[in-house]
Amino acid sequence: MLELKHINKYYNPGSVNELCLFQEFNLTIEDGQFVAIVGSNGSGKTSLLNIVCGSIDVDDGKILVNGTDITGKKDYVRHRRIGRVYQNPSKGTCPSMTILENMSIADNKGKPYGLAKGVKKSRIAYYRELLAQLNLGLEDKLHTQVGSLSGGQRQAVSLLMATMTSIDFLILDEHTAALDPKTAEIIMRLTDNIVQEKKVTTIMVTHNLRYAVEYGNRLIMMHEGKAIIDKAGAEKEKMDTEEIMKIFNQISVECGN
Repeated sequence: MLELKHINKYYNPGSVNELCLFQEFNLTIEDGQFVAIVGSNGSGKTSLLNIVCGSIDVDDGKILVNGTDITGKKDYVRHRRIGRVYQNPSKGTCPSMTILENMSIADNKGKPYGLAKGVKKSRIAYYRELLAQLNLGLEDKLHTQVGSLSGGQRQAVSLLMATMTSIDFLILDEHTAALDPKTAEIIMRLTDNIVQEKKVTTIMVTHNLRYAVEYGNRLIMMHEGKAIIDKAGAEKEKMDTEEIMKIFNQISVECGN
């Protein structure tokens, strides 16, 4: 379980550009939830992910994982138990390395490094099996540099790499935003399959309101650092894209967008 308690976050404190993004913000995410987060630019969506991952510090408040306070822990420590897929496909992989080498790195996440070979031949069949499940033909491209793949193929590999080891949370940071509509649909279906199979607690930030409605079992809409909508389970299932769009457009008009 993830708990954010009494979170305060200021940008440019003490200056004329001071901005209070979160003030006494509280959020609890139960184990196994697939949470979709939507909101306009500047609403706090990505900052929320960065606070969870440790990419930015909070000014006050606590972040708890299963009751353990991780507020002061560095991002690289938290990432041992967090998988993250970014909007930019190049961020989640090493483009100059092959698919095989990338998957080997992900497979060794959190393990001690020594003088042994980075790629274990005994694991290659396992990597082929994982890639074959994507139905993208990548199992036959193990020795292809990741940088030569399409954006969708790279995001699919990133998803696999992010979930190859045991993790507490999967963080999806607008991971379909840079893809064309057809490829985005494929990646979302792959995402849902992986989340359901591994039963991993997932937080997905997206600008696609339909994806937020169709996928996951909880929907949160952020606005000015607050969760103005928070629906889970049966309540979320009753919501539709038009309803969310109406609220989203109303907020945009009020903000002058």
